[in-house]
Amino acid sequence: MLRQIPSDPNLSHAYRNPPSYGTLPPSRRAARLTCMKRILIIEDDRDLVELVRYNLANECFQVSAAFDGIIGLGTVKKTPPALHLLDLMLPKLSGLEICREVRRDDSLNRLPILMLTARGDEADRVVGLEMGADDYVTKPFSPRELLARVRALLRRAEPPVDAPRTIEVGKLAIDPASYRVSHSGKPVPLSTLEFRLLYYLASRPNRVFTRDQLLDAVWGTDRFVTPRSVDVYVRRLREKIESDPENPLHLKTVRGAGYFFETRAA
Repeated sequence: MLRQIPSDPNLSHAYRNPPSYGTLPPSRRAARLTCMKRILIIEDDRDLVELVRYNLANECFQVSAAFDGIIGLGTVKKTPPALHLLDLMLPKLSGLEICREVRRDDSLNRLPILMLTARGDEADRVVGLEMGADDYVTKPFSPRELLARVRALLRRAEPPVDAPRTIEVGKLAIDPASYRVSHSGKPVPLSTLEFRLLYYLASRPNRVFTRDQLLDAVWGTDRFVTPRSVDVYVRRLREKIESDPENPLHLKTVRGAGYFFETRAA
């Protein structure tokens, strides 16, 4: 049974009654929703899990939890959620290892991953993104911020209603109807955001886009990631679609300007 964490002044745990956290009142809109998406929290702090569970349940999400990395990864594989919140520092198996395993699995690689961790240095954020996370929330956080990021990731994971044309350039084929990419006839596993970035550039070939333009177009105006995140995603894409990532055929950099998708060399 879901419950609100009591505000007991005698409880000293950092997440039991912290000033930077809180709870949101039940959403009237959420009460009218009939289709609830399931979110999995993989986090070893049980008090924080209950706090997050309470706020997500108020917004009509189904919420389940795992308290160590091995159980969490097994749960993801057995019953994939619509999105999972993933702590970086977990017992038995780290969040980074879970990220890596999920992105290697063809049936799971488009699953949105929101990192939830106390490690807020830029280097840690970059490592999380490089391993496959879609976004990154640092503790302490506000419930409103967490909900906004969850909603944003779920929106981006939805395929377009009217899927545009398939793009074929050289050995590369990009199909927006199925969110699938192949190179030389072999499937290339991409996360949803990786696919959206690749398709955006490939559908506008030989045109340079700044990092901010790509953030607006791919992540949207409700984004929380920084321009540095674009560099991480481009690097991840090059490693997956380019025969020589250090000398890319398609995903080119214009130093000081941005990135573009090259078709003339194909």
